[in-house]
Amino acid sequence: MRNDSTLLAGEAMFRQVIAAGDYWIDIIKTGQYLRIVDVQGNQAADTLFFNAADVAERYSAVDTIRAQRNVYLGFGSKLLSTAGNVMAEIVADTVGRHDTLGGACASESNTVRYALDKRTMHACRDSYLLAVAQHDRLGLGKRDLSHNINFFMNVPVTTDGGLTFADGLSGPGHYVEMRAGMDIIVLISNCPQLNNPCNAYNPTPLEVLIWDSNVQ
Repeated sequence: MRNDSTLLAGEAMFRQVIAAGDYWIDIIKTGQYLRIVDVQGNQAADTLFFNAADVAERYSAVDTIRAQRNVYLGFGSKLLSTAGNVMAEIVADTVGRHDTLGGACASESNTVRYALDKRTMHACRDSYLLAVAQHDRLGLGKRDLSHNINFFMNVPVTTDGGLTFADGLSGPGHYVEMRAGMDIIVLISNCPQLNNPCNAYNPTPLEVLIWDSNVQ
């Protein structure tokens, strides 16, 4: 279900474009709003969430799916942690459905899904590893990279329980917006995948915007 935001981009306290194949990582404070924008459409934002006070508590796909009885995220979805706490809630969404099952691409999955010569292609897992290495002050390491959300990505579940990668449902300027339920570390990989239609075989920029908690 589509639900547009009332927040104005010109009033955001922070704006940054994430280049195709790049990453973004920062702390979002309790009550702040985070918007991820699909600038040109059909791009995938592979996103991880951690409790900034204790990174052992992180986004849980299992708990989130079970609580909402839905494998897809959209307006009103609450992102639950491994401790069952609300990390963030989707308060605006112009796409209507976001993937929780497809995971992040890696050199290993590129090899298995596509071909041996795809192993050396840049993948989201590489972006995650680079991010935690370059921002070690946040206390994250390789072992903390668990299941992610694929905002804007379309991964239908087949009748026999399998997954397929289909053209995205998003378009230029579409976005998803969340309000933080605790201080969270947000790590986004702007997916560099060239082998499936998650981003029309052509990675494009994303944009992140942040508003303070007192904006509304």
